[in-house]
Amino acid sequence: MTPISLLVMMTLMLLCSAAGTWLLRRYALARKLMDVPNARSSHSVATPRGGGLAFIVIYSAALLWLGASGYESWESLVGLLGAGLMLAVVGFMDDHGHIAARWRLLVHLAAAAWLLAWLGVPMLTLGTLDIEPGWWSYVVFGLALVWLLNLFNFMDGIDGIAGTEAITVCLGGVLCYWLIGQPLLGLPALLLAFAVLGFLFFNWPPAKIFMGDAGSGFLGILLGGLAVQAALVHPALLWSWVILLGVFVTDATITLFRRLMRRTRIYEAHRSHAYQRATRRHGGHLPVTLSVLLLNVFWLLPLACLVALGYAAGLIIAVVAYVPLMLVAWAYGAGLSDDETSFV
Repeated sequence: MTPISLLVMMTLMLLCSAAGTWLLRRYALARKLMDVPNARSSHSVATPRGGGLAFIVIYSAALLWLGASGYESWESLVGLLGAGLMLAVVGFMDDHGHIAARWRLLVHLAAAAWLLAWLGVPMLTLGTLDIEPGWWSYVVFGLALVWLLNLFNFMDGIDGIAGTEAITVCLGGVLCYWLIGQPLLGLPALLLAFAVLGFLFFNWPPAKIFMGDAGSGFLGILLGGLAVQAALVHPALLWSWVILLGVFVTDATITLFRRLMRRTRIYEAHRSHAYQRATRRHGGHLPVTLSVLLLNVFWLLPLACLVALGYAAGLIIAVVAYVPLMLVAWAYGAGLSDDETSFV
């Protein structure tokens, strides 16, 4: 693929995604598909939802084009698209009505199993120890994928944060591919970033539309699938992707842990994530979304690149990356109710 053709492709995806999001906003307004604020919300104005459908359609078409052009194997394509569309369908249905949590979880498990059945599972590197994949690998990676797609939904609670996370993680993954001398393998991640960027124009604070469960679930499973795909090429890249996802993983995990310790029902809607508490403390969505952007670019990305280049063990650097983020989430009171105090 020439640089010019790639530039044209990215530009078309961005424009089509933006146009699609604009049309979906008009549709949502006409059908009154609104996210109405309540006591558990982090926004104060009724906002259209379901905008994620735009980047889902655009990116699905781009993946098919990559397969037809020989830039992506059909096995990877079927795995990524199949899993992503499963989540998109159940999310779309939930956006328009309500799907019981047990049925959503069943689809989540099926999507993870589908993805791993087509892609396979990579070797796991723990320091100097290389662990060959076995049956247990499918269990571990399957549960990790289910957690990732759910935490992406949990973290999609303020304007621009989920789109910003997806774009920076994808572009970070592309850079890691480039550093190991295989830039073409980063095409799926690069195109996903530009598809989401078109949506982000309308979701940037103050948001004019939300992506909805269809969009967040699709992004969660796709990012997990791209991480697995990267690790199959170069095992160390799995840790690079884990590091890049650090902000979302640490906030969601600390919040879940603390809510479990407080014997709170974990599936009950809440606004106790660190990013939500930070939004209320700092007076808006924009400072928090920008902070996530800066953390991803200036803290997590350099560490992910060190691992990709082989200068440090992935597990060790992941710990170095995560510990400060976990402390920040804990300090902001992740998992605490509004009437409980935090250190910040």
